Order: sequence, then structure tokens, then C-alpha cells
Amino acid sequence: MSQFLLYYKLGLRYILDIYSVEYILFLISLLVVFSIKDWKRVIILLVFFILGYTLTISLASFGVMKYNVDLIEFLLPLTIFFTSFTNVFKKKDNFRYQGNMNKNYVLAVLFGAIHGFSYSTYFVGIAKGSFRFWDQFLAFNLGVGSAQVAVSLVFLIIAFLFLSIIGINRRDWLMVISSGIAGVAITLMFDSKFW
Repeated sequence: MSQFLLYYKLGLRYILDIYSVEYILFLISLLVVFSIKDWKRVIILLVFFILGYTLTISLASFGVMKYNVDLIEFLLPLTIFFTSFTNVFKKKDNFRYQGNMNKNYVLAVLFGAIHGFSYSTYFVGIAKGSFRFWDQFLAFNLGVGSAQVAVSLVFLIIAFLFLSIIGINRRDWLMVISSGIAGVAITLMFDSKFW
């Protein structure tokens, strides 16, 4: 197996691993307000999130920026909680207005940056001392991004099934998913070593 493929798979597994549930929960908390017909907005949102984490994973992995690991491990569930909690109070279709979408893009970049620090902790651990660091970095980052796109696509298809086929009320869907994720995020915050 080539080095590129190995690190690509490590990036995929980092997001899709059952023990990395906070990354999947964060993506779902971002996506729960959207339906499959909003796919263009979802792509833009994912691009902003990817830009945020690519910047910080780059700076942290190459030693340009230092950070407190325990603080980052606390901020991860805090970003999940904040995103889910604000979803609960959104008015119907409030997310469709361009001003609100611009706020979501800014939050996606900021929260992506926080998540990028966490990704870099893992990446530096597996690639330490390697002479092919750039290749491994690119492959790992592409794996992480691919996993996020896959999770997003699966979630939007599930949302389509529940909202359009089964006929679940959109507001109920948003409330149940966001409240559940916010509850899990609170538990993760209290389990954080930062406390």
C-alpha cells in the first residue's frame, strides 16, 4: 500500500471511527437545518469548515502555532453544544436568509479552526519524524475531508427519507436531533480534562 493511500485511509478513519463521534455530531448539528435541496449551501458550508481546519491543522502540524490540548478537547464539545443549542431557537427557514448564512459560514470557519487543532494532534502523532511529511499531510487532510463529505451526504439522505418520505415535521426533526446532540455535548464537556 502506498504512503499516500495509507494516510488517506487514516484521515478517513479518524472521522469515521466510532470513538470520534464528536466530529460526526458536529457535522450533523451543522447540517440538521438543511434538506437535500439545499445541497449548494451545504457544499459552501463544508468548504468554509474545511478551510478553517486546514489552516489550523497546517499551522499546528508544522509547529507554527502552539495550543493547549486540554483546552481544545473542551472546546470541541462546546462548538457542538453551541451549534445545536442555537439550532433549537432558529425560526422556521431562518437559515435560508443570506445574512444568516454568512454568520453560519463564519462559524464554520471558526469552529473548523478549533477542530483542526484536534486533527493536528492526531496527525503529528502518526507522522512524527517522517521525511514525506507534505505528502502525508495532504493525504490525511483529503481523507478527513472525504469522510466529512460522506457523513454529510448520508445524513442528508436520511433527512430526506424522514422529512419527505415518512413525513416527519421539519421543526420536530430539528428539535429532536439538535436537543439530543446538545445533551451529548454537555456530557462530553463535563468529561473533558479541562475541568
